[in-house]
Amino acid sequence: MPSVSASAKAPLARLSDRIGYVFSDSDLLHQALTHGSSGRKAKDYERLEFLGDRVLSLVIADTLFHSHRKEQEGLLAARHSAIVRGEVCATVGEAMGLHDFIKVGDTEKKTGVHRMKSVLGDVAEAVIGAIYIDGGLEAARKVILHFWKDALKHPDSVQKDAKTFVQEWALAKALPLPRYEITGREGPEHRPQFSVRLTIDRHKEADGVGSTKQAAEMAAATAFIAREQLR
Repeated sequence: MPSVSASAKAPLARLSDRIGYVFSDSDLLHQALTHGSSGRKAKDYERLEFLGDRVLSLVIADTLFHSHRKEQEGLLAARHSAIVRGEVCATVGEAMGLHDFIKVGDTEKKTGVHRMKSVLGDVAEAVIGAIYIDGGLEAARKVILHFWKDALKHPDSVQKDAKTFVQEWALAKALPLPRYEITGREGPEHRPQFSVRLTIDRHKEADGVGSTKQAAEMAAATAFIAREQLR
């Protein structure tokens, strides 16, 4: 990977101050902030996001396991799912001020891609992945526990993920469980786009699109919640 230029190091240093972690290899932070649309020779953040997602999941799971010693697996899993969901990661990305540093293409910058919640959440996870590679698990844990502290401190106030919410809502209404059907798949093998339709008895269907089946199902559930104004 090309080295970060001297002109790029100053803003990266400001971001390091915000995050509370100084990188030994600033190229890792540079990669974590690079969107695929940037057109740069440097690698984009997707691989780091993949790793950061797993590191975040482990740290949150470990923290919940030790802080809620009497809870059974089901409730721990629900708490975990709520805390690591995309909306919380996006909130963290905003708290880090990542929108000031994400590198996107000229067209994407005009349309505000660097401010999209999905991108902010992905980059927040990529930053965690970069910290893990640069400084190890304990360095990543320190940053995670700082930026996810509100979600961990008030887990009951964290909204359930959309699929869980829709399922519990349907059961409360004495309706059959929601049904998800894949209605399409586009794009290359390494970057597919799935289309999913959510069906709930006596209600209009809702559609969602995502890069995985699970993400598409979550998008369909989110669309249903928004249309029905359930929360």
